[in-house]
Amino acid sequence: MRLLCFCLVGWLPLPAAMVPDVLPIEKVWAGHQVGFALLTAPPFQYAAYYDANRQMTVAQRRLDQEKWVYQKLPTSVVWDSHNYVTLALDRTGQLHVSGNMHVVPLIYFRTTKAGDISTLAAAPMVGEREQRMTYPVFIKDKAGRLIYRYRDGKSGSGDDLYNVYNEATQQWSRLLATPLTNGQGKMNAYCTMPLLGPDGMFHLCWVWRNTPDCATNHDLSYAKSADLVHWVDSAGKALTLPVSVTSGEVVDPVPPKGGIINSNQHIGFDTRARVILTYHKYDANGDLQIYAARRDPEGWTIIQVSDWKGYRWEFAGGGTIVGEVSIGAVEPIGDGKLTLAYRYPKGAGTWILDDQTLQPIPDLKLPKPGPLVPPGALKVTSSFEGMKKRQAGDLGAESTEFSYRLVWESLDANRDQARPLPWPEASELKVIKVKKP
Repeated sequence: MRLLCFCLVGWLPLPAAMVPDVLPIEKVWAGHQVGFALLTAPPFQYAAYYDANRQMTVAQRRLDQEKWVYQKLPTSVVWDSHNYVTLALDRTGQLHVSGNMHVVPLIYFRTTKAGDISTLAAAPMVGEREQRMTYPVFIKDKAGRLIYRYRDGKSGSGDDLYNVYNEATQQWSRLLATPLTNGQGKMNAYCTMPLLGPDGMFHLCWVWRNTPDCATNHDLSYAKSADLVHWVDSAGKALTLPVSVTSGEVVDPVPPKGGIINSNQHIGFDTRARVILTYHKYDANGDLQIYAARRDPEGWTIIQVSDWKGYRWEFAGGGTIVGEVSIGAVEPIGDGKLTLAYRYPKGAGTWILDDQTLQPIPDLKLPKPGPLVPPGALKVTSSFEGMKKRQAGDLGAESTEFSYRLVWESLDANRDQARPLPWPEASELKVIKVKKP
């Protein structure tokens, strides 16, 4: 299931959007990488980010206009790449914004008038276990209710909690009476977003971590749910909440320092809607490899997909690290074939996998796709050394005739440590608009 947006109903269709292909918003902080958010919900579009002075800001425009209006919020980002900002709309059109949290008290804002960001104000949630919050996520259940997930605690010792919002009372309450996962004071779970699969179930996978050292990730685990409240393992056996490393389902018992990391675990499905988890770990020779774990009727089958010789990503330590490797989720493309995107220092591309073996099909390549954004839009324009282009996808508006992306430039994460002067000048935050094929 995606990070989300809710498209309001009842408005008349908009005329064709009269905006340029590249629409500037304003200058933004570029000293380190931190996530921004874009949400399109006709007739409006919203962006949430940190401005040139590092202050959290929400910008809004009508889709048929170029002019943005801005609302500055009373919180500013420090040197921490965990402190992304995210946003969502509830079923009444009220905007919810949260972010700038890494083991700190709740930072959350909500509008009091739909479609008017000037009414954004700090708002409460449930009032308990909200002093050490990280990783805020907005999702929706099947009924369209707004759900808020976050971690209470710290890396190596924390729990995942879920809240649900009631539009009628304008109040939050616990969706789950207990945390979904519990590290028993010895570890914490790094979970993916619950993903609504073709079988109508929400699927979730995670790794456990013993300490803030990212090398201590271990034990790829899995659960699923029909309603985000009652959770079962892959065989349908009910799980007692909170799930621990001993009570949950371990798909692959990768040990600490075994090459698995929380930033590279994904959920996909094959052509028969069977769930497949993709991740990496070290092989018997100590090389890093990409793996796929598929849930067959008999149990989990683990397949080594890559065959990289002599490559090992030796990640370790605390703080936000810069990843050398990225992988995607498998996606079915029909005719017994799947795709799997990857990138590592020796190359990048998209494998076409045989659906039966989960092995790359030799010499078979995808047709070259058309550009997702206008030519040159992702070219770095800053002359400051180390600057890179950043992107954020749209959290909503699947029904519009255009697709939108946020783009800006920044330096990489710096293990969440301050950089000495000089710092790069503020970057121009822009929305790129492309007509859908």
